[in-house]
Amino acid sequence: MVSFFVHRPPEEVAPAIWRALRTYLRAIPPGALGWYVSEEGEMAPLDDTGWENVRQHLLESPWNGVGAIELWESPSEAGSYHFEYYGRRINDPVFKDPITSVSFTFPTEYLVERGTAHLRTLALELARELPFSFGYASPAIISPQGLFGMGDWSAIEALMARYLGLDAYHTREFSSVIGTHALGAYWLTFLGQPLLGQLGGVEALRQALPDTSLLPLEDERLLITLGEWPDAIDTEKAAVPSPYRALASLLSPCLFEYTGDLNGFERLMNQWHKRLCP
Repeated sequence: MVSFFVHRPPEEVAPAIWRALRTYLRAIPPGALGWYVSEEGEMAPLDDTGWENVRQHLLESPWNGVGAIELWESPSEAGSYHFEYYGRRINDPVFKDPITSVSFTFPTEYLVERGTAHLRTLALELARELPFSFGYASPAIISPQGLFGMGDWSAIEALMARYLGLDAYHTREFSSVIGTHALGAYWLTFLGQPLLGQLGGVEALRQALPDTSLLPLEDERLLITLGEWPDAIDTEKAAVPSPYRALASLLSPCLFEYTGDLNGFERLMNQWHKRLCP
């Protein structure tokens, strides 16, 4: 799964989101996305009319990229391929600390068949035009709209307790609260402004992570790669790899954390975001 959080008005980044979506579509099997959530909140076929509705929502008035776009492989199950976009106005009083977000999912078979170099290159292509503050690519429990909580919770909790490298993502929720914070250390961790500046910039991270791959990108952005392959971090077989610990430690002052009177989900997410910290 690949996600980006962009601290810019939706109308500024919507064209880049549209181009990133087209890149994603070229990379996945034809017809892999077959359904979308309509303006009425109903599942509708992603035919020519559906695609035109998606394009208009991103690029034309009155939306100009504000609101949600959710594209699904199947209307009845989680599937393997999904696209989620949430265009939030930065100062929208409805949300705590909103930011525009986008995520792209892939099945494990995609990585196995095409290799990590392909997926890393694709993630870079998706990121190229996005002025992200934070982004990442990680093995994940596929859960569009954060629906992992509606599955067999005991099984999901057991997976999360054992495999610390898995992501339990909820793009819709975090786009309304994350602001310019990070969510953690991942196989591919993308840092942009203002987050990268808060961490001291590229050279400070290079000195703090001497044995880690750092790739500076245009417009004061950075890609950090933790190993050749994404690590699910099976705690029954080995300890958390030191590069993950080191990056998590550096990011810890900037990690998102729920505050106030917390519900069960919020407490769990606070613990989860700190799972790799020393």
